[in-house]
Amino acid sequence: MQKISAVAGVVILEMIRRKDVYVLFFLTALITLVLGSVDLFGDAKIARYLKEVCLTLMWMSSVIIAVFTAARQIPVERESRTLFPLLAKPITRSEVMLGKFLGCWLACCISLAAFYLLFALISGIREQHWPLANYFQAFWLHCLFSGIVVALTLLGSVWFTAVSSNATIVLSCVVGMLLLGRHLHKVAVKAGGIAGHFLDGLYFSLPHLEWFDVRDLIIHNWPRMDWTIVGQDTLYACAYAGCFLALACWRFRRQPIH
Repeated sequence: MQKISAVAGVVILEMIRRKDVYVLFFLTALITLVLGSVDLFGDAKIARYLKEVCLTLMWMSSVIIAVFTAARQIPVERESRTLFPLLAKPITRSEVMLGKFLGCWLACCISLAAFYLLFALISGIREQHWPLANYFQAFWLHCLFSGIVVALTLLGSVWFTAVSSNATIVLSCVVGMLLLGRHLHKVAVKAGGIAGHFLDGLYFSLPHLEWFDVRDLIIHNWPRMDWTIVGQDTLYACAYAGCFLALACWRFRRQPIH
């Protein structure tokens, strides 16, 4: 665990030194502040629309941070040849991969904490309503979502040689699952035949990332979720992230390092 933590610490320090994360955070923060200062006739529905826009920006920023932070880890290490002295130390490839995952995931969680803290502060000041349990549940499920995306991106990084191709494929899969995942079973029932069985197979085998999107919980000020459901989502995310990481470690151990 000490070796994994050391690799994770290097990843977090690298993210702190990079400017793209700060650019995304400041742009999102600026738009959130501007929208938070708008008062359109005091209409509650308008306020909900503004909250939805801000949360959507947070989700878009988090997906970009998770994918591009994880996609560059192994390929850039290989290109800069810093992977060779790292593997020359008494550390296995699996430990390197797990350290990369832990570092990328913690970096995403740190970014999400800043996003949600800013949003909760602005929203709470405007509405004089502080549903802390709702914010914590939305934050934790968002972190679990980022963990699955990071694990999937690391798996892609040991299969695809270019960072751009890996990032494009993972982004397409993540966005497609968020937008269409919940509708696959309905389409499969209507399609029928071989196409229906294929879509049904996709529906039951792919990770349902849309389950972690609980923006409505904050937008409409609904009561908090049952903690049992949050626990089930946690186990679900750990299972998929674990599978992706196991495949990534298996591939990385058998991949020649040039």
